[in-house]
Amino acid sequence: MDAGPLDHLWLHFTEMGGYEDPADLQVIVRGDGCYLEDSKGRRYLDALAGLFCVNIGYGYGEEMGDAAAAQMRELPFAINWTFAHPRAIELAGELASVAPGDLNRAFFVSGGSEAVEAAWKLARQYHSARGERRWKAIGRRVAYHGTTLGALSITGCTELRTPFEPLVPDVLHVANTNRYHRPREETEQEFTAFLLDDLEQTIVQAGPDTVAMVIMEPVQNSGGAYTPPAGYFEGVRALCDEHGILLCADEVICGFGRLGHWFGSERFDIRPDLITSAKGLSSAYASIGALIASERVMEPFAKPGAMYSHGMTFGGHPVQAAVALKNIEIMRRDRIVEGVREREAEFRAALEPLLDLPIVGDLRGCGYFYALELVKDKETRESFDEAECDELLRGFVSPQLFERGLICRADDRGDPVVQLSPPLVAGPEEFEFIASTLGAVLEEAGERMRLVARA
Repeated sequence: MDAGPLDHLWLHFTEMGGYEDPADLQVIVRGDGCYLEDSKGRRYLDALAGLFCVNIGYGYGEEMGDAAAAQMRELPFAINWTFAHPRAIELAGELASVAPGDLNRAFFVSGGSEAVEAAWKLARQYHSARGERRWKAIGRRVAYHGTTLGALSITGCTELRTPFEPLVPDVLHVANTNRYHRPREETEQEFTAFLLDDLEQTIVQAGPDTVAMVIMEPVQNSGGAYTPPAGYFEGVRALCDEHGILLCADEVICGFGRLGHWFGSERFDIRPDLITSAKGLSSAYASIGALIASERVMEPFAKPGAMYSHGMTFGGHPVQAAVALKNIEIMRRDRIVEGVREREAEFRAALEPLLDLPIVGDLRGCGYFYALELVKDKETRESFDEAECDELLRGFVSPQLFERGLICRADDRGDPVVQLSPPLVAGPEEFEFIASTLGAVLEEAGERMRLVARA
């Protein structure tokens, strides 16, 4: 007897008992451009780019496959422990050429969580090499940085952390840049001052000489595309400099064109000491990530006898590196990053009419990275409670969008939002379909929730 689709497969972040009929499982079998097709022949616009990662879309499989096959014929595997291989050397050079400032040292890993782990370990050992004992990290509330135990400890999403506590000590969390629920009379300058005061007081309370690293995304994903107010990252940089703390920009999502620049740090002039990257590094055609460090951070480890005591078997795998190199080549050749900047205003303009819907309270984000926050009352900005969110997002919005051929993310880590992150090759046709489909579903969702409230 043939095995069913869920007889052996364990899905990620999925209620495995939630399938009354395993045949209901959507099995994605092919992709092209911005679109996916399932085993039943249904076609979907992937407005989430896989999981914020298929930056060049699904149409470059042949080129990517040729690059991978050529590398497999030449050298299918080599480690980056003491030895090196050509593709890792070349990829490190490419990253140095596109990374901001003096970030020119690449340490390769297999994904985003591993990059964050590597950043925290490097920050700890960097300070130790300079004669200081610093180990604490500071992240932001609701921010997501990964699922491995160290990265999860830095993650500010309570519901993800709780099942695995106690976590790695010591991580502190400060206010994020969600301005929508701040006092309406508060100016942007006042909001920036509030955020920087919160960070400074947290550093002081922790003990400045114990804090190794501050880690922040240029645009925070979890909670819904929180952008920074004017002067924010300039102030964060100044506080880190004042107290000798390394600043890490988590660019696992924001990097490689998502915000219209190779790295979001350029757009917001963050000037980090470290950058974590993955996802768009290969446009998800291979499992690879990189921790990129400045020359200043590398300096203590360049001395005779010094060593960063970290590594992994598949970090900088030759085939993964070859695919990432081809991805960067394609992005340059086809002007992928420049295209995001050129079409950003058009994408946002397509989404802005959704703000007229009673259920849509806020539209935020930039580049090809947006979120719509859903509210119960637009005037008071009252949000939905936990039961209402479950009914709204998982009971209606997500299945209805999927039924109508649109893949995006309805999420309530923080307040309920619909997240949009299409492949960077998306254009006017995709923008129109995203906006019209979302509009129809959210209009129905608003009416549905009003009926529930009146019942």
